[in-house]
Amino acid sequence: MKWCRYILFSLVLCCLSACTPRMVREAQDVVYEADSLRAAGQMYSDSTQIARACRTLEKVEWFYADDYVRSCYHYGRLLREKDDPVSAMQVFINASHSRSHDYHILGRVYSNMGDICHLAGEYVLSREMYERCAKMYLHNGDTLLYYYGNYRAAFEDAMTPKALKCDSILNIIERANLGNDSLLAFCHLTRAQRSIVTKRYRSAARFAHRSLSYLPNESTAILILAQAYSWLGVRDSAVFYANMVLNNPCDIQHRANALYIMTQDDDTRDKGSIREVSAQRSDTQKQIEIRRGKVAQAYQLLEQDIYNGPEWRGYVIIIFIVIALLAVTVIPFIWKKRKQHLQQQITQISNKHADSIVASIQKHIDVSDLNNTLHWKEYAAMKIEADLYMGGIVSKLEASNLNETEVRFCILTILDIRQKQIAEIIHYSYPSGIKTLKKRISDKLHTTPPELREHLLHKM
Repeated sequence: MKWCRYILFSLVLCCLSACTPRMVREAQDVVYEADSLRAAGQMYSDSTQIARACRTLEKVEWFYADDYVRSCYHYGRLLREKDDPVSAMQVFINASHSRSHDYHILGRVYSNMGDICHLAGEYVLSREMYERCAKMYLHNGDTLLYYYGNYRAAFEDAMTPKALKCDSILNIIERANLGNDSLLAFCHLTRAQRSIVTKRYRSAARFAHRSLSYLPNESTAILILAQAYSWLGVRDSAVFYANMVLNNPCDIQHRANALYIMTQDDDTRDKGSIREVSAQRSDTQKQIEIRRGKVAQAYQLLEQDIYNGPEWRGYVIIIFIVIALLAVTVIPFIWKKRKQHLQQQITQISNKHADSIVASIQKHIDVSDLNNTLHWKEYAAMKIEADLYMGGIVSKLEASNLNETEVRFCILTILDIRQKQIAEIIHYSYPSGIKTLKKRISDKLHTTPPELREHLLHKM
Protein backbone atom coordinates (compact mmCIF):
# COMPACT_ATOMS: atom_id res chain seq x y z
CA MET A 1 0.00 0.00 0.00
CA LYS A 2 2.88 2.34 0.82
CA TRP A 3 4.50 1.71 -2.57
CA CYS A 4 1.19 2.44 -4.31
CA ARG A 5 1.07 5.89 -2.72
CA TYR A 6 4.62 6.61 -3.86
CA ILE A 7 3.83 5.53 -7.42
CA LEU A 8 0.65 7.65 -7.48
CA PHE A 9 2.52 10.69 -6.16
CA SER A 10 5.22 10.22 -8.82
CA LEU A 11 2.60 10.04 -11.57
CA VAL A 12 1.01 13.28 -10.37
CA LEU A 13 4.40 15.02 -10.40
CA CYS A 14 5.09 13.73 -13.90
CA CYS A 15 1.73 15.03 -15.12
CA LEU A 16 2.35 18.46 -13.62
CA SER A 17 5.86 18.66 -15.04
CA ALA A 18 4.53 17.64 -18.46
CA CYS A 19 1.54 20.03 -18.52
CA THR A 20 3.03 23.22 -17.13
CA PRO A 21 5.84 23.63 -19.68
CA ARG A 22 3.37 22.95 -22.50
CA MET A 23 1.08 25.75 -21.27
CA VAL A 24 4.06 28.08 -20.94
CA ARG A 25 5.28 27.23 -24.44
CA GLU A 26 1.84 27.94 -25.87
CA ALA A 27 1.79 31.31 -24.06
CA GLN A 28 5.28 32.10 -25.37
CA ASP A 29 4.20 31.28 -28.93
CA VAL A 30 1.33 33.77 -28.60
CA VAL A 31 3.72 36.45 -27.30
CA TYR A 32 6.24 35.81 -30.10
CA GLU A 33 3.49 36.11 -32.69
CA ALA A 34 2.33 39.38 -31.10
CA ASP A 35 5.95 40.63 -31.19
CA SER A 36 6.20 39.83 -34.90
CA LEU A 37 2.95 41.67 -35.66
CA ARG A 38 4.08 44.65 -33.58
CA ALA A 39 7.37 44.80 -35.51
CA ALA A 40 5.31 44.90 -38.74
CA GLY A 41 3.18 47.77 -37.42
CA GLN A 42 0.16 45.58 -36.63
CA MET A 43 -1.59 44.52 -33.44
CA TYR A 44 -2.44 41.05 -32.17
CA SER A 45 -6.21 40.82 -32.52
CA ASP A 46 -7.19 37.71 -30.52
CA SER A 47 -7.89 39.14 -27.06
CA THR A 48 -8.84 35.73 -25.62
CA GLN A 49 -5.51 34.12 -26.46
CA ILE A 50 -3.36 37.04 -25.36
CA ALA A 51 -5.33 37.31 -22.08
CA ARG A 52 -4.85 33.58 -21.44
CA ALA A 53 -1.14 33.87 -22.21
CA CYS A 54 -0.86 36.81 -19.82
CA ARG A 55 -2.55 34.87 -16.99
CA THR A 56 -0.42 31.78 -17.62
CA LEU A 57 2.85 33.69 -17.61
CA GLU A 58 1.80 35.61 -14.50
CA LYS A 59 1.80 32.31 -12.54
CA VAL A 60 5.40 31.60 -13.58
CA GLU A 61 6.53 35.23 -13.72
CA TRP A 62 9.51 34.44 -11.49
CA PHE A 63 11.00 32.28 -14.27
CA TYR A 64 9.60 34.03 -17.38
CA ALA A 65 9.58 37.70 -16.38
CA ASP A 66 10.46 39.05 -19.85
CA ASP A 67 7.77 36.99 -21.59
CA TYR A 68 5.26 38.06 -18.95
CA VAL A 69 5.92 41.79 -19.33
CA ARG A 70 5.69 41.51 -23.14
CA SER A 71 2.34 39.72 -22.85
CA CYS A 72 1.12 42.50 -20.52
CA TYR A 73 2.21 45.13 -23.03
CA HIS A 74 0.37 43.50 -25.94
CA TYR A 75 -2.72 42.80 -23.85
CA GLY A 76 -2.78 46.36 -22.51
CA ARG A 77 -2.48 47.80 -26.02
CA LEU A 78 -5.35 45.60 -27.16
CA LEU A 79 -7.50 46.74 -24.24
CA ARG A 80 -6.75 50.36 -25.12
CA GLU A 81 -7.75 49.65 -28.70
CA LYS A 82 -11.02 48.20 -27.40
CA ASP A 83 -11.62 51.43 -25.43
CA ASP A 84 -11.08 49.87 -21.99
CA PRO A 85 -8.40 52.14 -20.45
CA VAL A 86 -9.15 51.01 -16.86
CA SER A 87 -8.31 47.36 -17.53
CA ALA A 88 -5.40 48.44 -19.72
CA MET A 89 -3.96 50.57 -16.93
CA GLN A 90 -4.21 47.69 -14.46
CA VAL A 91 -2.33 45.43 -16.88
CA PHE A 92 0.34 48.08 -17.43
CA ILE A 93 0.71 48.55 -13.66
CA ASN A 94 1.22 44.79 -13.25
CA ALA A 95 3.88 44.92 -15.97
CA SER A 96 5.68 47.82 -14.25
CA HIS A 97 5.94 45.73 -11.05
CA SER A 98 7.47 42.74 -12.82
CA ARG A 99 11.05 41.55 -12.45
CA SER A 100 11.70 41.93 -16.17
CA HIS A 101 14.95 43.36 -17.55
CA ASP A 102 13.45 44.00 -20.99
CA TYR A 103 13.79 47.77 -20.67
CA HIS A 104 12.58 48.43 -24.21
CA ILE A 105 9.17 46.89 -23.46
CA LEU A 106 9.06 48.55 -20.05
CA GLY A 107 9.65 51.87 -21.81
CA ARG A 108 6.64 51.19 -24.03
CA VAL A 109 4.59 50.26 -20.96
CA TYR A 110 5.37 53.57 -19.25
CA SER A 111 4.68 55.41 -22.53
CA ASN A 112 1.18 53.92 -22.68
CA MET A 113 0.56 54.82 -19.05
CA GLY A 114 1.60 58.38 -19.89
CA ASP A 115 -0.80 58.41 -22.86
CA ILE A 116 -3.74 57.47 -20.63
CA CYS A 117 -2.79 60.16 -18.09
CA HIS A 118 -2.56 62.69 -20.95
CA LEU A 119 -6.08 61.81 -22.09
CA ALA A 120 -7.26 62.31 -18.50
CA GLY A 121 -5.71 65.78 -18.48
CA GLU A 122 -3.30 64.85 -15.68
CA TYR A 123 -0.16 66.30 -17.23
CA VAL A 124 2.04 66.17 -14.12
CA LEU A 125 1.68 62.40 -13.73
CA SER A 126 1.87 61.84 -17.49
CA ARG A 127 5.19 63.75 -17.52
CA GLU A 128 6.46 61.45 -14.75
CA MET A 129 5.48 58.38 -16.78
CA TYR A 130 7.27 59.70 -19.87
CA GLU A 131 10.36 60.45 -17.78
CA ARG A 132 10.34 56.83 -16.58
CA CYS A 133 9.89 55.76 -20.18
CA ALA A 134 12.99 57.77 -21.19
CA LYS A 135 15.01 56.20 -18.34
CA MET A 136 14.06 52.72 -19.52
CA TYR A 137 15.22 53.49 -23.07
CA LEU A 138 18.46 55.03 -21.76
CA HIS A 139 19.05 51.92 -19.64
CA ASN A 140 18.61 49.83 -22.77
CA GLY A 141 20.92 52.06 -24.84
CA ASP A 142 18.18 53.29 -27.23
CA THR A 143 19.42 56.88 -27.67
CA LEU A 144 16.81 57.99 -30.19
CA LEU A 145 13.91 56.56 -28.20
CA TYR A 146 15.41 58.09 -25.06
CA TYR A 147 15.08 61.54 -26.65
CA TYR A 148 11.57 60.71 -27.85
CA GLY A 149 10.62 59.93 -24.25
CA ASN A 150 12.15 63.22 -23.14
CA TYR A 151 10.24 65.08 -25.85
CA ARG A 152 6.97 63.62 -24.55
CA ALA A 153 7.88 64.65 -21.01
CA ALA A 154 8.63 68.17 -22.27
CA PHE A 155 5.31 68.29 -24.18
CA GLU A 156 3.39 67.33 -21.03
CA ASP A 157 5.31 70.04 -19.16
CA ALA A 158 4.31 72.53 -21.88
CA MET A 159 0.63 71.74 -21.25
CA THR A 160 0.87 73.11 -17.69
CA PRO A 161 0.91 76.83 -16.75
CA LYS A 162 4.27 76.47 -14.97
CA ALA A 163 6.66 74.64 -17.25
CA LEU A 164 9.61 73.52 -15.14
CA LYS A 165 11.83 71.59 -17.53
CA CYS A 166 10.32 72.13 -20.98
CA ASP A 167 12.87 74.54 -22.49
CA SER A 168 15.91 72.84 -20.97
CA ILE A 169 14.83 69.41 -22.29
CA LEU A 170 14.16 70.79 -25.77
CA ASN A 171 17.56 72.55 -25.83
CA ILE A 172 19.29 69.26 -24.92
CA ILE A 173 17.44 67.41 -27.70
CA GLU A 174 18.25 70.06 -30.30
CA ARG A 175 21.91 70.20 -29.28
CA ALA A 176 22.16 66.42 -29.60
CA ASN A 177 21.78 66.92 -33.38
CA LEU A 178 20.59 63.36 -34.05
CA GLY A 179 19.56 64.21 -37.62
CA ASN A 180 16.01 62.93 -37.07
CA ASP A 181 13.42 65.18 -38.74
CA SER A 182 10.50 63.79 -36.74
CA LEU A 183 12.21 64.57 -33.46
CA LEU A 184 12.95 68.14 -34.59
CA ALA A 185 9.33 68.50 -35.69
CA PHE A 186 8.13 67.41 -32.25
CA CYS A 187 10.50 69.89 -30.56
CA HIS A 188 8.98 72.74 -32.62
CA LEU A 189 5.52 71.36 -31.85
CA THR A 190 6.26 71.43 -28.12
CA ARG A 191 7.43 75.04 -28.32
CA ALA A 192 4.24 75.87 -30.23
CA GLN A 193 2.11 74.24 -27.55
CA ARG A 194 4.03 76.11 -24.86
CA SER A 195 3.37 79.39 -26.72
CA ILE A 196 -0.37 78.63 -26.87
CA VAL A 197 -0.48 78.05 -23.10
CA THR A 198 1.39 81.31 -22.44
CA LYS A 199 -0.80 83.17 -25.00
CA ARG A 200 2.06 84.01 -27.38
CA TYR A 201 0.03 83.21 -30.48
CA ARG A 202 2.42 84.59 -33.12
CA SER A 203 5.23 82.45 -31.71
CA ALA A 204 2.83 79.48 -31.61
CA ALA A 205 2.02 79.93 -35.32
CA ARG A 206 5.71 80.26 -36.19
CA PHE A 207 6.75 77.08 -34.35
CA ALA A 208 3.73 75.17 -35.71
CA HIS A 209 4.74 76.08 -39.27
CA ARG A 210 8.27 74.85 -38.58
CA SER A 211 6.85 71.58 -37.28
CA LEU A 212 4.68 71.15 -40.39
CA SER A 213 7.73 71.68 -42.61
CA TYR A 214 8.98 68.33 -41.28
CA LEU A 215 5.63 66.55 -40.71
CA PRO A 216 2.99 68.04 -43.05
CA ASN A 217 0.08 65.99 -41.66
CA GLU A 218 0.68 66.39 -37.93
CA SER A 219 -2.84 67.10 -36.61
CA THR A 220 -1.64 68.69 -33.36
CA ALA A 221 0.45 71.28 -35.25
CA ILE A 222 -2.45 72.03 -37.62
CA LEU A 223 -4.82 72.51 -34.66
CA ILE A 224 -2.33 74.84 -32.96
CA LEU A 225 -2.22 76.93 -36.16
CA ALA A 226 -6.04 77.09 -36.22
CA GLN A 227 -6.14 78.13 -32.55
CA ALA A 228 -3.37 80.71 -32.97
CA TYR A 229 -5.02 82.36 -36.00
CA SER A 230 -8.39 82.29 -34.25
CA TRP A 231 -6.97 84.18 -31.27
CA LEU A 232 -5.14 86.57 -33.61
CA GLY A 233 -8.41 87.30 -35.45
CA VAL A 234 -7.29 85.84 -38.79
CA ARG A 235 -10.55 83.98 -39.32
CA ASP A 236 -9.98 82.72 -42.86
CA SER A 237 -6.72 81.02 -41.85
CA ALA A 238 -8.30 79.69 -38.64
CA VAL A 239 -11.18 78.10 -40.58
CA PHE A 240 -8.79 76.75 -43.22
CA TYR A 241 -6.65 74.91 -40.70
CA ALA A 242 -9.70 73.78 -38.69
CA ASN A 243 -11.04 72.18 -41.89
CA MET A 244 -7.69 70.45 -42.37
CA VAL A 245 -8.00 68.95 -38.87
CA LEU A 246 -11.51 67.67 -39.62
CA ASN A 247 -10.49 66.21 -42.99
CA ASN A 248 -7.60 64.20 -41.53
CA PRO A 249 -7.65 61.36 -38.98
CA CYS A 250 -7.29 62.92 -35.55
CA ASP A 251 -8.12 62.54 -31.86
CA ILE A 252 -11.70 63.36 -30.82
CA GLN A 253 -10.41 66.18 -28.60
CA HIS A 254 -8.72 67.76 -31.62
CA ARG A 255 -11.92 67.32 -33.59
CA ALA A 256 -13.95 69.01 -30.86
CA ASN A 257 -11.55 71.99 -30.78
CA ALA A 258 -11.65 72.29 -34.57
CA LEU A 259 -15.47 72.22 -34.58
CA TYR A 260 -15.50 74.95 -31.94
CA ILE A 261 -13.33 77.16 -34.17
CA MET A 262 -15.64 76.45 -37.12
CA THR A 263 -18.70 77.61 -35.15
CA GLN A 264 -16.93 80.75 -33.93
CA ASP A 265 -15.00 81.93 -37.00
CA ASP A 266 -16.75 80.61 -40.11
CA ASP A 267 -19.10 83.38 -41.29
CA THR A 268 -19.70 81.83 -44.71
CA ARG A 269 -21.96 79.02 -43.58
CA ASP A 270 -25.74 79.11 -43.79
CA LYS A 271 -28.00 78.19 -40.90
CA GLY A 272 -28.26 74.55 -42.01
CA SER A 273 -24.50 74.15 -42.10
CA ILE A 274 -24.15 75.82 -38.70
CA ARG A 275 -26.70 73.43 -37.18
CA GLU A 276 -24.88 70.48 -38.73
CA VAL A 277 -21.55 71.61 -37.26
CA SER A 278 -23.18 72.21 -33.89
CA ALA A 279 -24.67 68.68 -33.93
CA GLN A 280 -21.27 67.22 -34.79
CA ARG A 281 -19.71 69.18 -31.97
CA SER A 282 -22.39 67.97 -29.54
CA ASP A 283 -21.82 64.32 -30.52
CA THR A 284 -18.06 64.75 -30.23
CA GLN A 285 -18.44 66.33 -26.81
CA LYS A 286 -20.50 63.35 -25.62
CA GLN A 287 -17.75 60.98 -26.80
CA ILE A 288 -15.18 63.08 -24.96
CA GLU A 289 -17.19 62.94 -21.75
CA ILE A 290 -17.54 59.16 -21.98
CA ARG A 291 -13.81 58.75 -22.62
CA ARG A 292 -12.93 61.23 -19.88
CA GLY A 293 -14.87 59.18 -17.33
CA LYS A 294 -13.01 56.01 -18.32
CA VAL A 295 -9.54 57.50 -18.40
CA ALA A 296 -10.21 59.27 -15.07
CA GLN A 297 -10.79 55.87 -13.44
CA ALA A 298 -7.62 54.57 -15.07
CA TYR A 299 -5.69 57.58 -13.77
CA GLN A 300 -7.02 56.94 -10.24
CA LEU A 301 -5.71 53.36 -10.42
CA LEU A 302 -2.24 54.63 -11.29
CA GLU A 303 -2.34 57.39 -8.68
CA GLN A 304 -3.36 54.91 -6.00
CA ASP A 305 -0.58 52.55 -7.03
CA ILE A 306 2.09 55.25 -7.02
CA TYR A 307 1.15 57.14 -3.88
CA ASN A 308 -0.38 54.34 -1.79
CA GLY A 309 0.89 51.07 -3.24
CA PRO A 310 4.64 51.50 -2.69
CA GLU A 311 4.12 52.63 0.92
CA TRP A 312 1.98 49.59 1.66
CA ARG A 313 4.41 47.28 -0.09
CA GLY A 314 7.27 48.90 1.82
CA TYR A 315 5.61 48.14 5.15
CA VAL A 316 5.03 44.55 4.09
CA ILE A 317 8.68 44.16 3.11
CA ILE A 318 9.84 45.67 6.42
CA ILE A 319 7.54 43.37 8.41
CA PHE A 320 8.74 40.37 6.42
CA ILE A 321 12.40 41.28 7.05
CA VAL A 322 11.76 41.71 10.79
CA ILE A 323 10.00 38.34 10.96
CA ALA A 324 12.83 36.71 9.01
CA LEU A 325 15.45 38.18 11.33
CA LEU A 326 13.51 37.01 14.36
CA ALA A 327 13.19 33.55 12.85
CA VAL A 328 16.93 33.41 12.14
CA THR A 329 18.06 34.70 15.56
CA VAL A 330 15.40 34.04 18.18
CA ILE A 331 14.13 30.61 17.13
CA PRO A 332 17.59 28.91 17.15
CA PHE A 333 18.32 30.57 20.50
CA ILE A 334 15.04 29.29 21.98
CA TRP A 335 15.65 25.84 20.49
CA LYS A 336 19.17 25.75 21.96
CA LYS A 337 17.92 26.80 25.38
CA ARG A 338 15.13 24.25 25.21
CA LYS A 339 17.60 21.54 24.23
CA GLN A 340 19.93 22.48 27.10
CA HIS A 341 16.99 22.43 29.53
CA LEU A 342 15.93 18.97 28.34
CA GLN A 343 19.51 17.75 28.60
CA GLN A 344 19.73 19.04 32.16
CA GLN A 345 16.48 17.31 33.05
CA ILE A 346 17.75 14.03 31.55
CA THR A 347 21.04 14.38 33.44
CA GLN A 348 19.22 15.06 36.71
CA ILE A 349 16.97 12.04 36.20
CA SER A 350 19.99 9.86 35.34
CA ASN A 351 21.87 11.05 38.40
CA LYS A 352 18.89 10.34 40.67
CA HIS A 353 18.53 6.93 39.09
CA ALA A 354 22.26 6.20 39.51
CA ASP A 355 22.22 7.38 43.11
CA SER A 356 19.26 5.14 43.94
CA ILE A 357 20.99 2.14 42.32
CA VAL A 358 24.25 2.74 44.18
CA ALA A 359 22.36 3.22 47.47
CA SER A 360 20.50 -0.08 47.04
CA ILE A 361 23.76 -1.91 46.23
CA GLN A 362 25.57 -0.41 49.19
CA LYS A 363 22.88 -1.82 51.52
CA HIS A 364 24.20 -5.28 50.68
CA ILE A 365 27.86 -4.58 49.86
CA ASP A 366 30.32 -3.06 52.28
CA VAL A 367 32.64 -0.94 50.16
CA SER A 368 35.26 -0.85 52.93
CA ASP A 369 35.37 -4.67 53.10
CA LEU A 370 35.15 -5.93 49.51
CA ASN A 371 37.10 -9.13 50.34
CA ASN A 372 34.28 -10.43 52.57
CA THR A 373 31.19 -8.97 50.92
CA LEU A 374 32.12 -9.80 47.32
CA HIS A 375 34.73 -12.55 47.81
CA TRP A 376 37.01 -10.16 45.90
CA LYS A 377 40.04 -12.41 45.55
CA GLU A 378 38.11 -15.42 44.18
CA TYR A 379 36.71 -14.33 40.81
CA ALA A 380 34.11 -17.10 40.44
CA ALA A 381 32.61 -16.41 43.88
CA MET A 382 32.74 -12.66 43.25
CA LYS A 383 30.86 -13.13 39.98
CA ILE A 384 28.00 -14.88 41.77
CA GLU A 385 27.72 -12.20 44.46
CA ALA A 386 28.05 -9.28 42.02
CA ASP A 387 25.44 -10.74 39.65
CA LEU A 388 23.09 -11.26 42.57
CA TYR A 389 23.17 -7.65 43.81
CA MET A 390 24.01 -5.82 40.57
CA GLY A 391 21.57 -7.22 38.03
CA GLY A 392 23.82 -9.78 36.36
CA ILE A 393 26.43 -7.17 35.53
CA VAL A 394 29.41 -9.54 35.44
CA SER A 395 27.78 -11.86 32.92
CA LYS A 396 26.89 -8.87 30.73
CA LEU A 397 30.43 -7.55 30.88
CA GLU A 398 31.92 -10.92 30.04
CA ALA A 399 29.64 -11.04 27.02
CA SER A 400 31.46 -7.86 25.83
CA ASN A 401 34.82 -9.67 26.01
CA LEU A 402 36.04 -8.00 29.21
CA ASN A 403 38.68 -9.83 31.18
CA GLU A 404 38.75 -10.25 34.99
CA THR A 405 40.72 -7.07 35.67
CA GLU A 406 38.42 -5.05 33.44
CA VAL A 407 35.33 -6.52 35.15
CA ARG A 408 36.76 -5.64 38.58
CA PHE A 409 37.40 -2.08 37.35
CA CYS A 410 33.79 -1.79 36.16
CA ILE A 411 32.40 -3.02 39.51
CA LEU A 412 34.54 -0.52 41.43
CA THR A 413 33.43 2.24 39.02
CA ILE A 414 29.75 1.39 39.66
CA LEU A 415 30.37 1.58 43.40
CA ASP A 416 31.70 5.13 42.79
CA ILE A 417 35.22 4.38 44.12
CA ARG A 418 37.78 7.05 43.31
CA GLN A 419 40.21 6.09 40.55
CA LYS A 420 43.25 6.44 42.83
CA GLN A 421 41.73 3.88 45.22
CA ILE A 422 40.80 1.63 42.26
CA ALA A 423 44.48 1.67 41.19
CA GLU A 424 45.52 0.48 44.66
CA ILE A 425 42.88 -2.28 44.75
CA ILE A 426 43.56 -3.76 41.30
CA HIS A 427 47.32 -2.98 41.48
CA TYR A 428 47.49 -0.56 38.49
CA SER A 429 49.63 2.52 38.09
CA TYR A 430 47.93 5.84 38.59
CA PRO A 431 46.99 7.77 36.55
CA SER A 432 48.49 6.50 33.26
CA GLY A 433 47.62 2.83 33.74
CA ILE A 434 44.08 3.53 34.97
CA LYS A 435 43.53 5.97 32.07
CA THR A 436 44.62 3.37 29.51
CA LEU A 437 42.46 0.67 31.13
CA LYS A 438 39.41 2.92 31.21
CA LYS A 439 39.89 3.82 27.54
CA ARG A 440 40.19 0.13 26.57
CA ILE A 441 37.00 -0.78 28.49
CA SER A 442 35.09 2.17 26.92
CA ASP A 443 36.05 1.02 23.43
CA LYS A 444 34.85 -2.52 24.13
CA LEU A 445 31.52 -1.22 25.50
CA HIS A 446 31.15 1.30 22.61
CA THR A 447 31.04 4.36 24.84
CA THR A 448 33.40 7.14 25.96
CA PRO A 449 35.47 7.33 29.19
CA PRO A 450 33.45 10.24 30.67
CA GLU A 451 30.21 8.33 30.08
CA LEU A 452 31.48 4.89 31.21
CA ARG A 453 29.89 4.85 34.69
CA GLU A 454 26.49 6.01 33.35
CA HIS A 455 26.70 3.33 30.66
CA LEU A 456 27.44 0.66 33.26
CA LEU A 457 24.53 1.77 35.44
CA HIS A 458 22.17 1.45 32.45
CA LYS A 459 23.42 -2.11 31.90
CA MET A 460 22.19 -3.18 35.36
